Amino acid sequence: MEMRPLMDLHTHTLASGHAYSTLKENLEEAKKMGLKILGTSEHARMMPGTAPLIYFQNFKVIPKDVDGVRLVNGIEANIFDEHGSIDVEEPILSKMDYIIASLHTPCITNLEIVKNTAALVGAAENPEVTVIGHPDDDRYPIDPDEVAAAAAENHTAIELNNGSLNPLSTRINGPKNIRKVLEACRKYHTMVLMGTDSHICYEIGHFEDSMALLREIDFPAEQVINFDVDRLGYVLRKR
Repeated sequence: MEMRPLMDLHTHTLASGHAYSTLKENLEEAKKMGLKILGTSEHARMMPGTAPLIYFQNFKVIPKDVDGVRLVNGIEANIFDEHGSIDVEEPILSKMDYIIASLHTPCITNLEIVKNTAALVGAAENPEVTVIGHPDDDRYPIDPDEVAAAAAENHTAIELNNGSLNPLSTRINGPKNIRKVLEACRKYHTMVLMGTDSHICYEIGHFEDSMALLREIDFPAEQVINFDVDRLGYVLRKR
């Protein structure tokens, strides 16, 4: 199988409040990059400045396919306690195709390694959560083995976040930490989803740093969701 990314599910638009492109601009870049699937995952309600609930309730107006690119609609939920609780509930929960659950500084403080790990494990055990977002930040130290094992057991993917590999990222020691996470994913056969975490259209589909890392450590291609459109179902919510 050719190792070429065919989907990008961690993306943001103007609706997130601190991103700079429209859905149309993101779609145009996705097409240009040869993507087959584009997912939009605006930040959930606890993130300052994000979209109101009504935004997520109106996904019905978004086409399912635009110029050969399939559109799926998700959300990036905020984990807000050591149990892995997230800020997504009805009436919008049932509208989501997928849910990424992440730790963000405006929404939760560092609980130290045991409780940070418990938070991600709790999120992975939530049947509504389909992806654990960017578990690679020294602001939230974790035990990668515990998180990867829980994700594998609960059919939850772990994100390889391309933004965390950017030297300008606000996350601390992302490149070092994501290597540890990927080795844990290899060990427990955890599925991995590459995400650009795009906050501007020019980042859509640009997985160069993630791809270089996967090649460097010879990570199994069969564990990377992005390389096969048929693997999308792994991260879609079961409705």
